[in-house]
Amino acid sequence: MFVSGFIAVVGRPNVGKSTLINALLGQKVLIVSPRPQTTRNRIHAIYTGEDAQLVFLDTPGIHHPRHRLGDYMLKVALDALKEVDLILFLVEAGSLPGSGDRQIAALLQRVKTPVLLVINKIDMAAGDFAQRVLPRYAELAGYREIFQVSALQGHNLEHLRHAIISLMPAGPCYYPQDMRIDRPEEFLAAEIIREKILEQTFAEVPHCVAVQIAAMEVRREGGLLLIRAEIFVEKDSQKKIIIGKGGGILKQIGSTARKDLEKLLGSAVFLDLWVKVKKDWRSRDNILRQLGYTE
Repeated sequence: MFVSGFIAVVGRPNVGKSTLINALLGQKVLIVSPRPQTTRNRIHAIYTGEDAQLVFLDTPGIHHPRHRLGDYMLKVALDALKEVDLILFLVEAGSLPGSGDRQIAALLQRVKTPVLLVINKIDMAAGDFAQRVLPRYAELAGYREIFQVSALQGHNLEHLRHAIISLMPAGPCYYPQDMRIDRPEEFLAAEIIREKILEQTFAEVPHCVAVQIAAMEVRREGGLLLIRAEIFVEKDSQKKIIIGKGGGILKQIGSTARKDLEKLLGSAVFLDLWVKVKKDWRSRDNILRQLGYTE
């Protein structure tokens, strides 16, 4: 019997949701970063095996919004709890439950969908984890089962995948068997560029950055793919940080992004990056719509 279903992966920011999904799929399809709130959209990441198709919904971390973008991200995360077959509640082994974990647990108590508690980063857990930390997470809500995993190290992921498959209903392949993500190439290109910006910048800059693909076209000579991307920030000072002294930071962002883009697209890429200031864009509905961050 072939089974299929939709699995929402929820948790507070920076607990490793995208890393876990990448690991369960066996390849990187979602950008990752140590910065909280890296994921801004709901993305369907697809695992297809011989007897199952699992559609994971990667969601923004549930948090207290401070601007219109934050409102949108929270709505995306909460909407993911509706009409799915299973919820993975992801927490960290290295710390006791915080207010964010308790907030999410309270939300999950109001839904009828089965919930698996997945305790990530078990490789970073202290020696007294089983006695001190695990019981505190277990008592937050009622869970179908509790798993201790390390998405980064691959610990216990096969067990988790089998458990997910066992809870899926009989169903069809919703997506082609070779499809891994439900977003167009322009979205993936913009996300790769944003990932490289997150790697190269610090302080407040990562949260104030958005990337939009202005053009993606094949040049006739040699089949070179031209990608022109616009990087939006909120302040002139942030623009200077991303460009860097003598353009050094921007060149590094472009160089590392180009390599990943060429792997993704299977073509030589000419990447043209432009940094623009759009003051307070995270609180401006018209710009959020332009960037695809509103319903």
